[in-house]
Amino acid sequence: MSGSPARRVVITGIGVTAPGGVGVKNFWSLLSEGRTSTRRISFFDPSPFRSQVAAEVDFDAELLGLGAQEVRRMDRAAQFAVVTAREAVTDSGLDFGALDPHRTGVTIGSAVGATMGLDQEYRTVSDSGRLDLVDHRYAVPHLYDYLVPSSFAAEVAWAVGAEGPSLVVSTGCTSGLDAVGHATDLIREGSADVMVAGATDAPISPITVACFDAIKATTPRNDDPEHASRPFDATRNGFVLGEGSAVFVLEELTSARRRGAHVYAEIAGYATRSNAFHMTGLRPDGREMALAIRVALDEARLAPDAIDYVNAHGSGTKQNDRHETAAFKRSLGEHAYAVPVSSIKSMVGHSLGAIGSIEIAASALAMEHGVVPPTANLHTPDPECDLDYVPRTARDWRTDAVLSVGSGFGGFQSAMVLTRPERGTA
Repeated sequence: MSGSPARRVVITGIGVTAPGGVGVKNFWSLLSEGRTSTRRISFFDPSPFRSQVAAEVDFDAELLGLGAQEVRRMDRAAQFAVVTAREAVTDSGLDFGALDPHRTGVTIGSAVGATMGLDQEYRTVSDSGRLDLVDHRYAVPHLYDYLVPSSFAAEVAWAVGAEGPSLVVSTGCTSGLDAVGHATDLIREGSADVMVAGATDAPISPITVACFDAIKATTPRNDDPEHASRPFDATRNGFVLGEGSAVFVLEELTSARRRGAHVYAEIAGYATRSNAFHMTGLRPDGREMALAIRVALDEARLAPDAIDYVNAHGSGTKQNDRHETAAFKRSLGEHAYAVPVSSIKSMVGHSLGAIGSIEIAASALAMEHGVVPPTANLHTPDPECDLDYVPRTARDWRTDAVLSVGSGFGGFQSAMVLTRPERGTA
């Protein structure tokens, strides 16, 4: 196929594994009903930690189609990715067996890799930390795959029969946006015809909780887990850790239409920038996120007032929500006050590298159903966050163009614009 820059990339398959329910149908039901899935951590005793709440996925790998050997071989995050990719492939209606495998690729985003597997294996080989010199004989035989995050992309590639470009993107909490953005570029430039792209993370482990405790990024609101995640609310005091995965089938628009595929959305624009400022801190003016938004809008050939909904990063930390609000005002101008903005992290927590893809799924489904998900738990408006954050209840709202953004430790700022493909010319 031609490598023309005019190639347009669309989403034709979606898979989601998220807190509150596995599968796209359960995920959308949770969001549209404004329900939260945050609870006290059940994977281990969280009592020693400052923050003891998280958004966990009720996930039975074998019930969801993974064999005993696959479960043994793969870390939880890899299991998420494979199950989710299979859902996306089925949803797309593509016969992957009939595709040229060398023109089919995989990109998977992850911020922290096989954290749960590595944590568990360290406890095993060190006899729960009692041994200074660990005994490797007690480790699982596939420990190397836990150590190397590229195994995530390899597992998905094996599952779908892809032999083209295959890689893991790890850019902190923007990984999910960046993995899909990179996959889009590969199709646009002609390096692939079909990409299976998304992200996965399963970080709810003692080491992760301890790290975020140390910098006081997560909420200590342990007495009320259901309402602990409060993006843009004046009483917010940190994010709620989550886990999950979202994976998409991406293909060129003309090919998708030729086969009569259902098209969820076109990926019309994408950009990423770095603030080169601080490992975890953010400037209050939101300049770098605003620049990423403007570049994504330019690539999509859209004016700011064409955006119908903004799916915010909305982590629920004081500095992020101020920074993001400023970025919307800087990039969208007066339209920032007219467009609905919401954060689904209020319902599914912050799954680090996975959340960007989960938010892309939410954005595409918002377009599909004509409904904007709410920002749950938003009761007390923060004067510094003075936009329309769709508090508590979903809103019927036709969306032809959605902006989804992400912000990550290390200074990463990413933005993606999704549109209905009929806005342009095939």
